[in-house]
Amino acid sequence: MKFLRNLLAAILGCMIACGIIFVMFFLFVGIVSSSDETVAVKPNSVLELQFQQPISDYVGDNALDPFAGGLFEQNQGLDEILQAIMVAKDDNDIKGISINNNFIMAGLAQTQAIRKALHEFKESGKFIYTYGDFYMQKDYYLASVADSVFLNPVGVLDFRGLSSEVLFFKDLQEKTGVKLEVIRHGKYKSAVEPFIANEMSDANRKQIKELIGSLWNSMVDDISEGRNISAENLNIIADTLGGRSPEYALNSGLIDEIAFYDQYEGKLRNALDLGADEDLNIVQLSDYVLRSNKKVLKKGKDKIAIVFAQGEILYGEGGTDVIGQGIINEAIIKAREDKEVKAIVLRVNSPGGSALTSDIIWREVELAKEVKPVVVSMGNVAASGGYYISVGADKIFAEPTTVTGSIGVFGTVPNMAQLAEDIGINAEQVGTNKNAVEYSLFEPMDEGFRKVVQEGIESTYQTFLERVSQGRNISMAEADSLAQGRVWSGVDAKRLGLVDELGNLEDAINSAAELAGIDSYGIKKFPKYKTGLERFMEDLGGASASLKEKFIKDEIGTEAYSILKEVRTAMDQKGVQARMPFVLTIK
Repeated sequence: MKFLRNLLAAILGCMIACGIIFVMFFLFVGIVSSSDETVAVKPNSVLELQFQQPISDYVGDNALDPFAGGLFEQNQGLDEILQAIMVAKDDNDIKGISINNNFIMAGLAQTQAIRKALHEFKESGKFIYTYGDFYMQKDYYLASVADSVFLNPVGVLDFRGLSSEVLFFKDLQEKTGVKLEVIRHGKYKSAVEPFIANEMSDANRKQIKELIGSLWNSMVDDISEGRNISAENLNIIADTLGGRSPEYALNSGLIDEIAFYDQYEGKLRNALDLGADEDLNIVQLSDYVLRSNKKVLKKGKDKIAIVFAQGEILYGEGGTDVIGQGIINEAIIKAREDKEVKAIVLRVNSPGGSALTSDIIWREVELAKEVKPVVVSMGNVAASGGYYISVGADKIFAEPTTVTGSIGVFGTVPNMAQLAEDIGINAEQVGTNKNAVEYSLFEPMDEGFRKVVQEGIESTYQTFLERVSQGRNISMAEADSLAQGRVWSGVDAKRLGLVDELGNLEDAINSAAELAGIDSYGIKKFPKYKTGLERFMEDLGGASASLKEKFIKDEIGTEAYSILKEVRTAMDQKGVQARMPFVLTIK
């Protein structure tokens, strides 16, 4: 026994030592990699854009993080991508951009922002070429800004118009005996519709059709300008699947040339006037970001703070992809109390979530607005709770392809009464007062409890309307007419007065500077997220759910995982929700 104990102790000691060495190795790699001040870019180079990771609006202010951009970074920051393109525009060593991407993992508004930055890059006189083995619709939307579009001879171009699919789980609930009890306000508030019906309501079908129609029109307008094809002809091409083969795509004018990648490289060489024995210098975006991040584009003693709020809204601290009142309010307070900061831009990219948390953040925006101007810039989506935290700002900007509105609330309560009966479980409750036993998962919901929850829903909805009425300077009746859970595109939101202007983050920053009365200024970004090392150590200790999610996703597949996550999210919702009226999957 003593031998076994000593052996186990030795093995455990070795494992701990190996773990320490492993961590120290990553520390060393991070420190060494961060020691390079910049990435060398040879003259006459091409910047290659490959978006191989999901794109977030912001991955953190990593100036003091030696691991930033290294082994621990999982997402690409939209702010860093746009900065790189702007720096490349005036970089004499960069002669053009090559977009070599087959599947951009970004929202439509983010893609539109990158496309706009590329359009401005072209104004410098430099070229943009793009190559694809295949183009999905969002990829082609981005590619259409290029001077020349190339497609693999056996590739395909998907151009058919937008669609959205909604899954319904009513029959599944009846078969399993596990259901969601739903209380809601708003005829368009259909976030819970999949759990109470087997088919789409007319109201939901109407709003989805009008929403994706508006988004498609914005895409078509941009593609029309980029490719010099009328919107009418683009819709004909979509209806006839005019890009389904390289030959069709070429004849339709969607692309400029069919080519293998080596032939595409030849085109790049020609654009750079390279001789046969000269090297083609390609600079990867991930490398160039390290260089461009060190370039300060806006300078000045005065500052404008950008507070990034991205992800679901949940009660608590929050993080890189969750909006919690802890981290967001702390960021707003710091920006408000910073004497150098003259205005605040709140960048919102959220489908909503907890109504309570949304109101707590709304209040902090109100307090900040009393001290200095607050401008909102909406990203891919700023709906329901995302709109809630935005509506108090002095001015609101949305992209044409932003999804916003969804002024409505709901509550869901899981119930297993039928399952309990089917498998022979009987739950008995004992309480001291009439309402001591508020609700049991194993008993059917009684009308008294439903009435209390409905009162909470109605109260929250009225509060939401008051915030909208006050923030947008309209009557409660007008706010209600735009509410009922209805979602809108940025274009329609502007027409209806839910937002003030159509524009990107840069437009919002310029507006904030104008409201603050400053001409020259620098930028401060909030909040400060955990460093790459801190996130890595959490993963190593099993504290992060991201590793578990990745494992499940790899095992069951992305599509099945998305369905599982949708059901799980609905089951886990706590309190009254101000959330997007449906899971919007645009194809």
